[in-house]
Amino acid sequence: MTTYIPALTLPQTIFNNPAFSIAFPIALGTAVGYSARHTKRTYLSWKNPPLRPPPWVFGPVWTVLYGTMGYAAYRATFLGTSPLNLPSTIAAAKHGATLYTIQLGLNLAWMPLFFGLRRPIEGTVDCAALLGINAYLAYLWGTKVDEMAGWLMLPYVAWLGFATYLSAGTGYLNGWDLSDENVQKKSN
Repeated sequence: MTTYIPALTLPQTIFNNPAFSIAFPIALGTAVGYSARHTKRTYLSWKNPPLRPPPWVFGPVWTVLYGTMGYAAYRATFLGTSPLNLPSTIAAAKHGATLYTIQLGLNLAWMPLFFGLRRPIEGTVDCAALLGINAYLAYLWGTKVDEMAGWLMLPYVAWLGFATYLSAGTGYLNGWDLSDENVQKKSN
């Protein structure tokens, strides 16, 4: 179990305001998504596993998930660190804030890893790590800090399970090589 690590944790001011706590991950995710605008064409050029959603699904889904996780982070951190709570609840809330910050960094790294650098192994490992961290974070927040925050994380955890499947499936079906040369060679 990690603990609260101030140097690896977003400032408390981000968690103190629900609107900012929701908007912050949405803004970061939008910036990363915008920087990788050409992913639709790339995504469609790769062999993808069954149940692959159309590209237009990802923007709305991630926007909702980022907003939901931001609100969960607000609830767990702001409410959980109230001086009226038990020391164990405050410690769990701070621990969760560190995990939330780490997972947000991993989340934002996935698209550049997978689409920018075309590193499907690293992208799949990143996604699997996200799944594990967020499953634990949902458990931690839901059982030790704020039950609603834990429940709010479950759609994100479910989507991360699906995203891990898509990452691994795409990597596997393309021989773990997503370079333009490999994709063109396989399509000929």
